[in-house]
Amino acid sequence: MATKSKKDFSIEEKLTAVITLQKIDSKMDEIGILKGELPMEVSDLEDEVEGLKTRISNIDAKINSIKEFIKKREEEKKTAKESIARYEEQQNEVKNDREFQAIEKEIEFQNLEVQHADKDIKEAKAKLSETNKNKDSVKELLKFKEDIFKSKASELKKIIKETEKEEKEINALSEKAKEKVDERLLRSYERIRNNFRNGLAVVPVLRDACGGCYNNIPPQMQVEIYQHKKIIICEHCGRILIDEELFDATEI
Repeated sequence: MATKSKKDFSIEEKLTAVITLQKIDSKMDEIGILKGELPMEVSDLEDEVEGLKTRISNIDAKINSIKEFIKKREEEKKTAKESIARYEEQQNEVKNDREFQAIEKEIEFQNLEVQHADKDIKEAKAKLSETNKNKDSVKELLKFKEDIFKSKASELKKIIKETEKEEKEINALSEKAKEKVDERLLRSYERIRNNFRNGLAVVPVLRDACGGCYNNIPPQMQVEIYQHKKIIICEHCGRILIDEELFDATEI
């Protein structure tokens, strides 16, 4: 006996196939709800942790730069003081006022160098202290974020481990169910499903209203839905409408 083509399926058979797919995908959505925002939170926290580590690395580079500057200015200060000592010795050996005044100017210049160096070193040390405090604050924040990340990642890992087998089974069922859904209807189903956060593309009519947006469905449209002669779309939300009886009777 030849296998029936999806094109040869009746509207009721097509609706049953897409209801089955919706119920399977809704089970997968339930697992997603169980995970909640954890995957996104874990990803964001991981990015934050890496960002803070980079920030600390940049602060370390800044600290090293300040230390190098202080070291350089201290060496220049030392050199200036050594020059002053030499010039003062030379003053004792000068033979005229002109030489004495020339050396005096050099001593004055080197003293200014010492003063400038002292000023630069003082400012750099203050900046170094501030930068170290900033680093301590960032390190404290990093530890806080790392603790949260470890906790959230552990929680997510536990959920993934608990649901891994079920997810694989549901994914397999979903792929199998898709094979039985008319191609055009499947494209519509996936497009509609992606439009809604709850993933409901196929809904029953409940108490004369759409089971998705809860807007009233006109009596004549309800009659057409129950007849299963064509696929009816909610004029308000665009979901595929199914009569409650067929929806409940369709099992995975």
